[in-house]
Amino acid sequence: MPIRRLPPETVNRIAAGEVVERPASAVKELVENALDAGASRVEVQADGGGLTRILIADDGCGLSAAELPVAIERHATSKLAPGDDGEYDLLRIGTLGFRGEALPSIGSVARLSISSRARGAADAHAILVEGGAVGEVQPAAFPSPHGARVEVRDLFYATPARLKFMKSERSEALAITEELKRQAMAHEAVGFSLDLDGKRTLRLPAEAKGPDGRLARLAAIMGREFSDNALAIEHEREGVRLSGFAGLPTYNRGNAAHQYLFVNGRPVRDRLLQGALRAAYADFLARDRHPLAALYVELDPAYVDVNVHPAKAEVRFRDPGVVRGLIVGGLRHALAAAGHRASTTVSTAALGGFRPQTSFPPPQPSAAGFSAWQQGGWTPSAAVRAVAQSIPGLTEVSARAEPVWEPQASAGFAEAAPSAAPVFDPVDFPLGAARAQVHETYIVSQTRDGIVIVDQHAAHERLVYERMKVEMAKGGVARQALLLPEVVELDPAEAERLAARADELEALGLVIEAFGPGAVLVRETPALLGDTDVHGLVRDIADDLAENGQALALKERLEEVCGTMACHGSVRAGRRLNAPEMNALLRQMEATPHSGQCNHGRPTYVELKLSDIERLFGRR
Repeated sequence: MPIRRLPPETVNRIAAGEVVERPASAVKELVENALDAGASRVEVQADGGGLTRILIADDGCGLSAAELPVAIERHATSKLAPGDDGEYDLLRIGTLGFRGEALPSIGSVARLSISSRARGAADAHAILVEGGAVGEVQPAAFPSPHGARVEVRDLFYATPARLKFMKSERSEALAITEELKRQAMAHEAVGFSLDLDGKRTLRLPAEAKGPDGRLARLAAIMGREFSDNALAIEHEREGVRLSGFAGLPTYNRGNAAHQYLFVNGRPVRDRLLQGALRAAYADFLARDRHPLAALYVELDPAYVDVNVHPAKAEVRFRDPGVVRGLIVGGLRHALAAAGHRASTTVSTAALGGFRPQTSFPPPQPSAAGFSAWQQGGWTPSAAVRAVAQSIPGLTEVSARAEPVWEPQASAGFAEAAPSAAPVFDPVDFPLGAARAQVHETYIVSQTRDGIVIVDQHAAHERLVYERMKVEMAKGGVARQALLLPEVVELDPAEAERLAARADELEALGLVIEAFGPGAVLVRETPALLGDTDVHGLVRDIADDLAENGQALALKERLEEVCGTMACHGSVRAGRRLNAPEMNALLRQMEATPHSGQCNHGRPTYVELKLSDIERLFGRR
């Protein structure tokens, strides 16, 4: 069969399949053109899921009459300029678009109309492209002083086979909405609006450039709850800057749809960045729960390749390890700074669980219960240390808890001795003063402006886990020698990577050495793992090193074992605690990072403000 040169129309339609995959892809390309043109306002209209009509209007620099026919030529762009040597540098791309493919691709499969007035020009002009056939430049009416209006009708009418692969109009409209939200998150200083089938769906006024404006834009898109429960991220390493906001661990979702990642102002979907986000929250969430985040990575364009795919949704970093480490470190630093803070949604959900009761049986007083309370009293301060030490992990706080509870011990039973020094009220602690234990599982404490309900097992589980991590970091990971060293056969490249990281793996408790060109010899494994699958563990580590440059599998397994041990070594639900024990637990929670959630991402406490409680009873 002879080789044939395809006609330009066919070439454009083939290329359009990569650039314009669906209506949302066309919206993405046209919105990026508007942003590159310096627009401060972008209006989008879509009918029939974008298949019937798409309109993008902006107030950017616009196009002159001479530029209009050039703009729809393949690989014609204003975003790349030759250097002094006449060469075009594809390694320093500072714009969102640069390939010069969007307009000719759309024009080859749809009816494309562009009307524009260049900045400073007196007249506006328009051009029409139908299925690749280019019309003449004509004078046009244009309502704005400058900018462009790009209208796309009957998308894919010239390639009917593509229409068969489109989803429902509703699905395509949702994809357009999601795409515009991503662009709006990346450019908070630009105003955006979206109309779907004549109905205003999205209206986002321009915000001030910077963290405050960015958070306001994220709140408008992701909801006010996100801004109330978001941690500010600001980190920099080796010329790479990370900023943005990430949600508290207790503010999570069942999928990763609310994770937004941006590189130099470009929305991307990158496995490296998503993996780093997952690793940063590995200590705080169950595997089926996902954090909410909007993270922005900025670095020299020379160190990131955006010319990976025509859709420009994927990027490659020259040094992925630096970027990944920056994200993990930045997020963990912010999570540690949050201390014992839990999300506001926890208390909101708790209040929602209350339902007014129309009738209920009157409470029956218990003589036995009253007698026991009357005779019990508070544990004397001399016994506080001994009682608190009976709970693993509360040794350090027992001493601090003792003077706090000295005044409480006598309150209600005898007058406190006069003292010149002011007495500190325990309700002024962040988690307040313990007042009761309910069902031998929940601690109820009183704060200055509300109450706190603590899940004693979940809280102590986190405390024990954090202590184990600190001890592991100080003393290293205990190792156990294998009776017979095991040989694990691998690909030669994988074996070489493992051997090169032998020192790092030894610090994690895994001792290996090279054993020929395609194998490693395993002599010792982490004692925490017990009788583990050595071959599976080594192969998982090899995969991690190939993909991320770090031995995540081993770290995650160690953390999982620590979590299990912490769970079994914690104060169990059903154990009765006295006042000093409960207060010692509260004080250590306040002093321990991440104590607002257990190892599985569930909240360890719920705080209810007095004003909310008063509303429940109609007092407000």
